[in-house]
Amino acid sequence: MLSNTSRYAIRALIYLAIHADSNKKIGIKKIAEDLDIPSPFLGKILQTLARQKIVASTKGPNGGFRATESTLNVNLISIIRIIDGDDLFDRCLITNKICSDTENSPCALHNYYTSIRNNIKTMFSGHTIGTLAQEFIVSGKKLEL
Repeated sequence: MLSNTSRYAIRALIYLAIHADSNKKIGIKKIAEDLDIPSPFLGKILQTLARQKIVASTKGPNGGFRATESTLNVNLISIIRIIDGDDLFDRCLITNKICSDTENSPCALHNYYTSIRNNIKTMFSGHTIGTLAQEFIVSGKKLEL
């Protein structure tokens, strides 16, 4: 359902939130190694999120990424929209159109998918990186590779 890019972004943000410390920066190689994500790909993802002020980024030999209040408060739907746009939430499953553009002649799955799409939007809107990180911390579960 989600692209690898969105999944990697969410996992990396949860990782940073779990390891959050006001001054602790974590290098891209460490994050990539711990999450088994290609380092150059993860670097591009995290730079995109840094440009959107979702994570803090510091360049240089002692640089890295760290979680901020924005990291903890961002909901999953916002991350997915930053990374992949609105296609998952707005695009028809069959045609190449936005669902609102097909209302006069919807595809065969439109009415079935509308409620599913609304449930997906509600789920992704209702979970933040902070709440998911807290679930990992409280449960003692590791962020699986």
